Amino acid sequence: MLPQIDKPLILDIGCGSGIPTLELARLGQGEVIGIDIDQLALDKFASNIAESGLSDRVRALNCSLINMNFPEMTFDIIWAEGSIYAIGFEKGLSEWKRFLKPNGFMVIHDEQGNVNEKLEQISKCGYGLLGYFLLSKETWWTEYFAPLEKLITEAQTKYFNDLKVLEEIHQAQEELDTFKKNPERNSSIYFVMKRKY
Repeated sequence: MLPQIDKPLILDIGCGSGIPTLELARLGQGEVIGIDIDQLALDKFASNIAESGLSDRVRALNCSLINMNFPEMTFDIIWAEGSIYAIGFEKGLSEWKRFLKPNGFMVIHDEQGNVNEKLEQISKCGYGLLGYFLLSKETWWTEYFAPLEKLITEAQTKYFNDLKVLEEIHQAQEELDTFKKNPERNSSIYFVMKRKY
């Protein structure tokens, strides 16, 4: 839904270990700053940046989404997957807009609830909606949880003596179990919008 932008400057808010962030750099051929407050995830992200040869275009930064102090109108695109909930949808749209260049774009991945209210907030906050799409529970299962379940099974037999890996397996299993108990809760939605003013 986003138009082609020549070497965009992208801010990824709540980047975690940076897997989507690196993909944004590859797809956009521009520069990407990924921010998060989870230093362990950022350390992994920094390692992945170096391994992928993108150190000249991707940066991991320990920064809270509440205390961002980038210059106004800096970014062509703001990308936020699952992070806007921390301050609220409308507040995030309002506060983050100042970091977007005029006619810049924002992509938000959020829980599915209150879609009509969120659509109203998008307009109210000064954005034009380019479109939105749902990631259904079936998509989540096929693309994420089924492969995760396979990895858990493989890792349990391969790393049964590695306490660090076993802890990660335990966390992944809890996430999988939560999904299986309430798959409807995992439906989510992407909103793609453009700053109007």
